Amino acid sequence: IGAPVLMTSLFSGPSTVTVPWSAPPRFRPAVPPVRTRPFEKLPDLGRSIVLTFDDGPDARYTPDILATLRKHRVRAMFFVCGEMADTHRDLLREMADDGHVVGNHSWSHPLIPGLSRAAIRDELGRTSEVVDTTLGAAPLWYRAPYGAWNRNSFEIGADLGMEPMAWTVDTLDWKTPGTNTIVRRVIDGAAPGVVVLSHDAGGNRSQSVAALRRYLPRLIDEGYRITVPQRV
Repeated sequence: IGAPVLMTSLFSGPSTVTVPWSAPPRFRPAVPPVRTRPFEKLPDLGRSIVLTFDDGPDARYTPDILATLRKHRVRAMFFVCGEMADTHRDLLREMADDGHVVGNHSWSHPLIPGLSRAAIRDELGRTSEVVDTTLGAAPLWYRAPYGAWNRNSFEIGADLGMEPMAWTVDTLDWKTPGTNTIVRRVIDGAAPGVVVLSHDAGGNRSQSVAALRRYLPRLIDEGYRITVPQRV
């Protein structure tokens, strides 16, 4: 949540030693070279649109979003925060059972460029571990909170086996601008290969839930295929 930030070039007690998180051997690095910019749209998908939801899962809103996607038999991407995912592993399983892609949105939603490499690895690694232990596979995609990336995040994400995904159309639903406004932003921004950013947590997301119910059937009626990317 929060306004997008332009791209830029982590319990300890008196006798506690902090040990940085390190990736288990099963976390295979992404195929080189390491990207220096995130994917913002996916034109190779043809007349398709990718719907993405950040910050969840949240028991108040995620189930309704899943129900709407299921009703229309489409798949989406959910970029989950580890502290939310750890609490709602049942919703992670529901996402995977419905064929959705579960991505990594850090553990606690910090501003990544302000963190050390060890802290970035902890934020991303702990979240991937929750997804992996719950679903049997680690995330292949990640999204930096606030859209704030840096070289360390690209390199550490790749080392954990993930590709970076941004967005093309920002609904700004975190500002709760009204259901009509969210719908209009999606419809007006619709085009082949577009990636739409919405949220299923991080605040009152009732408008996001209501908007999805309206714009999803319209997109389908306009001939768009709602899909998810394969690993590049």
